[in-house]
Amino acid sequence: MEKADVVIVGAGHAGAQAAIALRQNGFTGTVVVIGREPEYPYERPPLSKEYFAREKTFDRLYIRPPTFWAEKEIHFELGVEVTKVDASAHEVTLSNGNKLAYGKLIWAAGGDPRRLSCSGADLAGVHAVRTRQDCDLLMSEIDAGTNRIVVIGGGYIGLEAAAVLSKLGCHVTLLEALPRVLARVAGEELSAFYQKEHRDHGVDLRTGVAVDCIVGDGHKVTGVKLADGEVLPAQAVIVGIGIVPAVGPLIVAGASGANGVDVDEYCRTSLPDIYAVGDCAAFACEFAGGTVMRVESVQNANDMASCVAKAICGDEKPYKAFPWFWSNQYDLRLQTAGINVGFDKVVVRGEPESRSFSVVYLKEGRVLALDCVNMVKDYVQGRKLVENGARPDLAALADKDKPLKELV
Repeated sequence: MEKADVVIVGAGHAGAQAAIALRQNGFTGTVVVIGREPEYPYERPPLSKEYFAREKTFDRLYIRPPTFWAEKEIHFELGVEVTKVDASAHEVTLSNGNKLAYGKLIWAAGGDPRRLSCSGADLAGVHAVRTRQDCDLLMSEIDAGTNRIVVIGGGYIGLEAAAVLSKLGCHVTLLEALPRVLARVAGEELSAFYQKEHRDHGVDLRTGVAVDCIVGDGHKVTGVKLADGEVLPAQAVIVGIGIVPAVGPLIVAGASGANGVDVDEYCRTSLPDIYAVGDCAAFACEFAGGTVMRVESVQNANDMASCVAKAICGDEKPYKAFPWFWSNQYDLRLQTAGINVGFDKVVVRGEPESRSFSVVYLKEGRVLALDCVNMVKDYVQGRKLVENGARPDLAALADKDKPLKELV
């Protein structure tokens, strides 16, 4: 195919949902999805959870069965990526040299794992956890006897990987450069809780430590050297220090953006007929006081994609979807509602020692967000507090036996 009415760059959650939503909204034109991996779209969150733990086989991760795409006449170009965007000509160039013209372009390329900049970062045995190939390679090493693993990064990816590896019987050391884990996304109360949980499960969790370099035998990793000179033996290293938005060709083509690519309230970039959705798109988030930010979540990817599909089909409305997230670690289910940017007050409902509690974030008395650990009712009812900008009585809010729906 040399031209498509809509070209979607990226075959992850956002790209898949864009294609699905186009057909659901009656779009009958040609649709082509370009994916870097050889796989049809699959769910990524289970990679560091159920798939990594061998609780789900890969075929259970497909967003839709492979036959679905053919039935909906959605064409895929897999194992290639876009290397150039010509916005004036409405054309993209692929890594295999082919060119593809478009009517509308939806950029849903997500991001690449942020790499370590120190020496030894390219040694065999240093892994990211972003794709099926990443996980399969690490799982094969564990099957071959690797059981001493260092995880670098105390965000959700690092913590989830550490939890699974611990359950598999590996000796896990987790390193976080900041004074606490989850420092960028959660309050001190939640950080302290998860630090204790991981340590109680045998993880050697260290905060406030810097990595000097990765040590190896010239080919494969053998350890991690810290800034203080200590060398931690390691047969494998997992790096979970965030992602770099995959927007290079768009920026070169003239799209505005610093941290990702900027989009307006309709998910349009500054280039004509080009939209951006998902992890790589920076937008003014209504639920973060209008802060321009990227939101890395399945919810955001799916809802932005649906917003764009409707716009292409003639139903253009501003993007105002409610943000939510989740994380599974051990037998703990964390559910987050809202975004806590700028919070100035924290209220804890319940006792963290009970392993069932919620952390409520407020700004000037208004509820911004909730982190709910094994507290499904708080999560469900707390969404209304955020959506309505509720200003509840703090004593009532702290009473875990008082349903949140009564405080809306």
